[in-house]
Amino acid sequence: MTAAAAIDFASHGLSREEYERLKATLGREPTLVEIGVIGALWSEHCSYKSSKKWLRRLPSQAPWVICGPGENAGVVDIGDGQAAVFKMESHNHPSFIEPYQGAATGVGGILRDVFTMGARPIANMNALRFGDPAHPRTRHLVAGVVAGIGGYGNCVGVPTVGGECGFDPGYNENILVNAMTVGLADAARIFYSAAAGIGNAVVYVGSKTGRDGIHGATMASAEFDEATEEKRPTVQVGDPFTEKLLIEACLELMASDAIVAIQDMGAAGLTSSVFEMAAKGEVGIDLDLDRVPTREPGMSAYEIMLSESQERMLMVLRPERADAAAAIFAKWDLDFAVIGEVTGSGHLVLRHKGETVADLPVAALSAETPEYDRPIRATPPQAPLDAASLAGGEPLDKSLLRLISAPELASKRWIWEQYDHMVMADTIQRPGGDAAVVRVHGSGKALAISVDCTPRYCAADPEMGGAQALAEVWRNLTATGAKPLAFTDCLNFGNPERPEIMGAFAAAIEGLRRAALALDFPVVSGNVSLYNETQGRGIPPTPEIGGIGLIADWRRMAIIAPELGHILVVVGETRGHLGQSLYLAKCLGRAEGPPPPVDLAAERRHGDFVRAEIAAGRLRSCHDLSDGGILVGVAEMCLAGRTGAKVRLPATEIPAMAAFGEDQGRYLAALDRAEVTGFLARAKAAEVPAAEIGKFDGSDLTLEGFFSISLDAIRTAHEGWFPGYMAAP
Repeated sequence: MTAAAAIDFASHGLSREEYERLKATLGREPTLVEIGVIGALWSEHCSYKSSKKWLRRLPSQAPWVICGPGENAGVVDIGDGQAAVFKMESHNHPSFIEPYQGAATGVGGILRDVFTMGARPIANMNALRFGDPAHPRTRHLVAGVVAGIGGYGNCVGVPTVGGECGFDPGYNENILVNAMTVGLADAARIFYSAAAGIGNAVVYVGSKTGRDGIHGATMASAEFDEATEEKRPTVQVGDPFTEKLLIEACLELMASDAIVAIQDMGAAGLTSSVFEMAAKGEVGIDLDLDRVPTREPGMSAYEIMLSESQERMLMVLRPERADAAAAIFAKWDLDFAVIGEVTGSGHLVLRHKGETVADLPVAALSAETPEYDRPIRATPPQAPLDAASLAGGEPLDKSLLRLISAPELASKRWIWEQYDHMVMADTIQRPGGDAAVVRVHGSGKALAISVDCTPRYCAADPEMGGAQALAEVWRNLTATGAKPLAFTDCLNFGNPERPEIMGAFAAAIEGLRRAALALDFPVVSGNVSLYNETQGRGIPPTPEIGGIGLIADWRRMAIIAPELGHILVVVGETRGHLGQSLYLAKCLGRAEGPPPPVDLAAERRHGDFVRAEIAAGRLRSCHDLSDGGILVGVAEMCLAGRTGAKVRLPATEIPAMAAFGEDQGRYLAALDRAEVTGFLARAKAAEVPAAEIGKFDGSDLTLEGFFSISLDAIRTAHEGWFPGYMAAP
């Protein structure tokens, strides 16, 4: 084994200190392959070296949690011997460099994380953040990302059932593409990644290995600069048809007792999968890289280990079942190769062309993985808004139309109509509501799924913004009648070496922690994406949250659409908080004040009450209140139910505060007239503020004392922006 001469360790993502640590652990100079392997494993993307100190603070246990953070995906019990498996991950840098393939392979990667655990994927979600619509690259990026998500998800046959899409100049040079997948599994047959069984075969399955995606993990662990376009070769290329075959082959094999351990080849490819399997199993693994199926001639050991070619898996199989496994993969026309074996050496040994190119002590290097306690600086608090400065704005009807047609709130139909959201025939709430709802096939149960975050809140107050993001997802699930079970996260931030960025990260984690504890809503999986910045300009802090909840009887779920004649009740207290609101930004051109406070005790009380009413069959139409406040929420319900409404505002100092304030912990409920008195009485008994504020009727949205707008005008404003923007030259 020959040590490499004059290695540029920085090009492999290692600092001088990390390189010296590697040499000390090995007791010698590393080979080129070894430094490539460790550079990937110790990258921010793979090791979480700046964030794991803080991630440990998040609660991850509950009686229904089967598997928390640390595996390919999280697993929760949903009863009847069934489990839901889910995770969210980022593919931000690749999607900015090459939007179609970056987004497509993000979908492919998260699908593999889920079916690796033994689950059949049943739903995809995504959370997208783009720059200013006027920026010259934004339209191109939107088109490419949406096409990539749809192209991959539609072909692989898993419905994309919802998500969110936001625009902000802070993402001009660093967009966010966060993908989430949910799957169903037998709770007694969850598959894990720890290698075991000395002498067991290590098997490579799926597509052949090429040169695409090399250095993908290290690229994702660095900020962009003027050479961003030169990083295009680090973006992987996906094949959804092969992914579909891989899903079916793996699930067929999982029905037998052949698999000891399984791991998908994601970031850092074969490097991360084999090292993680050996580390978790506390064993050694020997690989013969000459046996790895390749699609390009003359690939070096370095390229084979660092390639991030897609649609590949690594397994440890029982030797006596290898032939049967090979037959399954041959039937599905996929590569199957025994490339090594589990050993008792505790070392990862790589051989290529008759030479040992790497010999790495697994436990020692795992113990030496860097962990940084980076300096933090708190985000300065925002001064309170002066209520008097909010008086005298434009008429409320103009503000409503301005808000509902703004990029943030305009209908995203242009996006989700490009996704197949009905394949598998179990989607029972489509995109456009508070949460998607997917039936658990063959049962009366359903899963509600939501993703959410409000970056402008997080930028102003990261702790409150983190708490609000989690509470918002919890509220979205509750509005369908689902019992929230657990969440996954995608924590998107800038350069952690800057104290203000690390301070925002730490504060957001504290907000998530407080909310998770108060709402009994643990984290079970997730991803941290740092270095989301270009030439020193970081993105807004964006702790994206994806949550799932269980509806025991989907026939009693709530929907956003009210019925003609329903009475409108607002649940929760309206104080008219406009700090960091969309109204302030879009109608007054200001970004000031603290975000709305989140009273977690009240949030829990209000949500538990609403959920109980839905479960009892008394509340069939419900909508959570967030961006844009009451008037926007009412307008969205009117559009969904194709009915007008007559509304009166709660009393506040200034009408715009009641109309567009973004107070938290609130819902709009639509009830039969006969149910209203009992509903209000039960709310009072539960110490939940609730008040009747109107009725769904007619074909106009009328705000008493202020305006009347036709539903057609509202629909035109709401649905027109996105198609018009994308069709512009």
